[in-house]
Order: sequence, then C-alpha cells, then structure tokens
Amino acid sequence: MTKDIRIAVIGLGYVGLPLARLFSTKYKTIGFDLNQARVAKLMNGHDDTLEVSDELLRQAISQHGFVCTADIEMIRECNFYVVAVPTPVDRNNRPDLGPLIGASTTVGQVIAKNDIVVYESTVYPGVTEEECIPVIEKTSGLKFNVDFFAGYSPERINPGDKLHTVEKIKKVTSGSTPEVADIVDGVYNSVLTNGTHKAPSIKVAEASKIIENSQRDVNIAFMNELAKIFNAMGIDTHDVIEAAATKWNFIKLSPGLVGGHCISVDPYYLIQKAQVYGVLPRIMSNARRLNDGMGAYVANQTVKLMNKNGILVKDADILILGITFKENCPDIRNTKIVDIYDTLSEYTPNITVFDPWANANQVNKEYGITIKNDLAVITAHRYDAIILAVAHEQFLSLDIRSMLKEEGGIVYDVKGVLDRNIINGRL
Repeated sequence: MTKDIRIAVIGLGYVGLPLARLFSTKYKTIGFDLNQARVAKLMNGHDDTLEVSDELLRQAISQHGFVCTADIEMIRECNFYVVAVPTPVDRNNRPDLGPLIGASTTVGQVIAKNDIVVYESTVYPGVTEEECIPVIEKTSGLKFNVDFFAGYSPERINPGDKLHTVEKIKKVTSGSTPEVADIVDGVYNSVLTNGTHKAPSIKVAEASKIIENSQRDVNIAFMNELAKIFNAMGIDTHDVIEAAATKWNFIKLSPGLVGGHCISVDPYYLIQKAQVYGVLPRIMSNARRLNDGMGAYVANQTVKLMNKNGILVKDADILILGITFKENCPDIRNTKIVDIYDTLSEYTPNITVFDPWANANQVNKEYGITIKNDLAVITAHRYDAIILAVAHEQFLSLDIRSMLKEEGGIVYDVKGVLDRNIINGRL
C-alpha cells in the first residue's frame, strides 16, 4: 500500500525536519518551509535546532535524495502531505490556528485526487476535520473523503532529547476512513523501530496528544505547589520527594519552570474547547496559572535570600545562567527564564544572562534581552547573586561560588542539580 508514496513535509522545525529526514530513508521526501534562510542552511547540511546532526542531514541529502525547498511547485507531485507547523497561543492564551490554516492553504494549492494529508501539529479534538479540511476543500475544489483523505499522527518530539528520537518513539496514527487509516499506519510503521498505535478516529488521536502534555502540566504544578509550601516551612522539597519516592507507586517528579512549545501551551487548546462544551476545566486552568507564575516566584525567592544575607538588591549585579527553556538545547520558545529576568529588572538593571546554547540575535529579537555567549566575559566579573536557571552541561562544572563578590553573595538553584553546600536556596 505504501510503495508509491511520495512525501512532502510542510514545516521544517523541531518536529518536521527530523520526521522528513527519517521518511527520506524509505520514501522520496521533500521538506517545505516558507523560511528561505532556513531552507538554505538545511541544504548546506546544517540544522540550527540541532535536532538532526550535520552527518545525518548530509547523508539524507546525498544518499537518499532529500530536498528542502520554499518553492511550492516542487511538492506538487507528492501524494502524502504531512503538516508539522507550530500551534501557538496569543497573548491572551487563546489558540492561534494561523500557521495551521496557512499550511492547509498550501496543501490545498497542490493536493490532487486520492492524495492524503496527515496533520502532526498539536490541537484540540476536531481541528483537523472541522478547521483544516474545509480550507483544503475550498482551496483545491476537491471533496473530503471522496477526492482526498486525511489522517492525524501527533508529534512526540522532545527537543534536545537524544534518547527518544523520532525513529524510536511509538507513534499514534489515524485516518479519515478505515482504508486510509491503514495506509497512514503503514507509512509510519515502516520507518519506526517501536511501531505505532492505530487510534479508532482522528479525534481520538488529537485528544490523546493534548492530554499527554496536560497531564504533565498538572503533575508539575502539584510539585511546584509543594515546593512553595515546603519552602515556606523551611523544608527541602527535594529531600521530601526522595523520601516519598521510596514508596513503589509514588510518581517521582520535580518542581520547575514549565516553558517551551508543548506543556506550557497545549493545555490552553483543550481548556478553550472544553468551555465551548460548557465544561470548566478547573484543574488544568489552575495548573496553568500556577506554573506560569513560577518564574516570578523564583525571582522573588532570590530577592528574599539577598535581603536575608544583607545584600542590597537595588542595582545589584545578578547573573542568570541559561535562557533556553530546557537544558542542552537551543530552543528559546516560551522560556520562563524571561519571567525571572523581568521580575528582577524591577530592582536592578545590572542583570547578565549567559547561555552558550542560545542564539543571541534570536533572544534579542524575541524578548528584547541581550545575552552573553562567552564564558570568559562572565567569569571575569563578580556578582551579588547567581541563579542557575537551566542545567546546561557546561554549567555543572563551573566553580559558581568563586564568581560571587568577595563580600558575599547568594546562589539560587532552580533545577536542584548543584551541591547543596554551595547554594543558598533552590526550588
């Protein structure tokens, strides 16, 4: 059923590129992205997101004929379209389907009779069939489930994770008819080590993805709430978790900042859709509110420790280690480190952010923050407070206390990875 498949992947970001590269090992595959600069870099054999190594990318291009393009005409001969574009929220946390609608319009311009389009973008149940498919129908003039067909296979990419790479994860698949569901499942199954799970419908597949991230959001929110409680009591939260984890059925998680494009965004899609059906999702809404406030909480805890240690907060020199949303990854999307920075900026303009993984130009463009990438510049200065915000591997070997001023300073460990003998507080 899959021998004549010709694949086009729409969107070459953290999700689309690794998937397209993998598909290219088995099928003729073209990657499409509107960002011409991104396309040019990829065709030169480098991925700025670092999700696909230069070696693998160049191998895909030279050995498997993988092509990246911004020219829509180059994907017209494909017959299996995969949409992997972002699904963000606006400033009021309402789902923004703009990129998805745009990608659907693109597909509608090239899709032909009997072609299949599969969506990977995280959405609330119903988006594929109720929002995206009508756009394709209108643009193409073709009729859904008569002239063309659809599927949904939620992405499961974890940025920076070199263990759970796309070929090793188990994928959920679905199709708009039983026959198409088999074809979609067959295409994905043919390139995956751990196979697939075929959901009974597109809406079930959509819902499965949205609850994956919502569940993690709620669980982390509980740990963050515990951290606030135990910090107020003067008890180390991590010690409590270690003790509780000795019980066989305790789920061991840690408190922390919830940023990135998935956990901190996706629950809003289900929250809004639930309200349309008259259901107020209190647990998810409260979890989002609590997790969104943790950056400010970390900043305020730092200020509290500085006051306790007799350090003048006004105009203090503060170093924040890390600005990406997670360790050993250049992804700065929706990073909550910005909330730490913004809160501390109310007290002092002398805040230095150091991150060797982040692109300084992107950070400045997205958040208006100037960061440093040179360790020598950072270690040449001395600080009143240092916040380890991201557990990049480069930070774990730093002699952090030697970077404090001689008259004293504090170290706050957001990630709970530093020796407790060198820190003054941790989340």
